[in-house]
Amino acid sequence: MNPNSRFVAANGLNLHLLDFGNEAGPGVLCIHGLTGNAHHFDALAPHLSGRYHVISLDVRGRGDSQWGSPFDYTLPVYVKDLAAILDRLGLARVSLIGTSMGGLISMLFAGEKPERVERIVLNDIGPEIDPRGLARIAAYVGNAPAKFAGLEAVVKYYLETYPPCRQWPRDLLAQWAATAVKPTGDGNLTWKMDPAVRRPVAGAIPAQPVDLWGSYGRIRAPLLVVRGAETDILSESALRRMRREQPGLEVAEVPGVGHAPTLLEPQALSAIKRFLGC
Repeated sequence: MNPNSRFVAANGLNLHLLDFGNEAGPGVLCIHGLTGNAHHFDALAPHLSGRYHVISLDVRGRGDSQWGSPFDYTLPVYVKDLAAILDRLGLARVSLIGTSMGGLISMLFAGEKPERVERIVLNDIGPEIDPRGLARIAAYVGNAPAKFAGLEAVVKYYLETYPPCRQWPRDLLAQWAATAVKPTGDGNLTWKMDPAVRRPVAGAIPAQPVDLWGSYGRIRAPLLVVRGAETDILSESALRRMRREQPGLEVAEVPGVGHAPTLLEPQALSAIKRFLGC
């Protein structure tokens, strides 16, 4: 399936979307993680697009979206962008699929505007982040090289620094790597992502605390959590609290996988399709 690439003006920036068609269906908007991009949902979308109008977003500063002020790479700004995008698309109500940072954005948005969210899939994330995983992400994101000699060097970087991808099919890893970089003009490749997102990695988290548990508690939409059994981001204690605060929470655990599942694993994919009625 070849999605339609389009741009939407939101809060002073041109933000990039991939539109997988079926505009007559209810909307599903997919939001990637800290260093991801809209293409990370390319393989999932065909499983949902028979029933849903699937759209995936390049969060500001990532993928083909415009770069913004370094001071605006924060969760509250990302939530404002999401609201503006949905308004421009004419989507009064939507389901959200959020991986890692995308799940944080989804929780905050759904807590602020519960009437606009139909269902939520949180991919290996909750209102509380395990410090072990946060330290690991800070290390590999903050110390990433600026240039690569070619795509194989990008793949090698992922294999060396991002252990979960060692279990991915090689073609999927190569596809993800290719969507993360662009030519530099001197024969090398560099990240599409704004370097300011990496300096510091806490650019994904606002300087002033955000009440993620408060937002989570205000969510009224049905929730599905997909959790990697080997995750170092979503702890079992955090998940237990999530269940207490949202008794209807559904959980699908993916064995042998860390942070974060690709959502193509049989356990993840079947749970998402059932949850969304596909």
